[in-house]
Amino acid sequence: MQTQDQRLLIVDDDEMFCHVLSRALTRRGFEVKVAHDADQAMTLITQFMPTMATLDLKLEHSSGLKLLPDMLASAPNCRIVVLTGYSSIATAVEAIKLGAINYLCKPADADDVIAAFDHQDGDPNIELADNPPSINRITWEHIQKVLQEHDGNISATARALGMHRRTLQRKLQKRPVRR
Repeated sequence: MQTQDQRLLIVDDDEMFCHVLSRALTRRGFEVKVAHDADQAMTLITQFMPTMATLDLKLEHSSGLKLLPDMLASAPNCRIVVLTGYSSIATAVEAIKLGAINYLCKPADADDVIAAFDHQDGDPNIELADNPPSINRITWEHIQKVLQEHDGNISATARALGMHRRTLQRKLQKRPVRR
């Protein structure tokens, strides 16, 4: 990682997570700014012109996937790592297609974030899983894919999945199942 010009923007609606990550990265020599929503992020990205950013996938009133292209349009040289507590293959693929350089599952600490910025190239020697994902994990992935296709609209997603809206909301409130 470069030792100069390390301006990092953290975009996350979890204030405690932002505080802890900001402090840890500042101690490691980064100049850090924090935004808790899309509007703050766009204001800071044009004023601060970060060289790196972490972007939460699920912001309170918007999606990090919708914000990602706007951030890159305003700061094309900014390298963005998407962070999420709601990981799925569909959102990981979309984040990379939209220009993120990496995708991390929370909980992630400062060392994980720095490693994600350092590890930009693919690794053809990565170990493949011995067992396939569980049916619960496949279900979670499918729900996330359909939700993404409907721009986060719960009612439209529930209709597309043939389930009641409240049932879908309960499923989405749970943490993702392990692989």
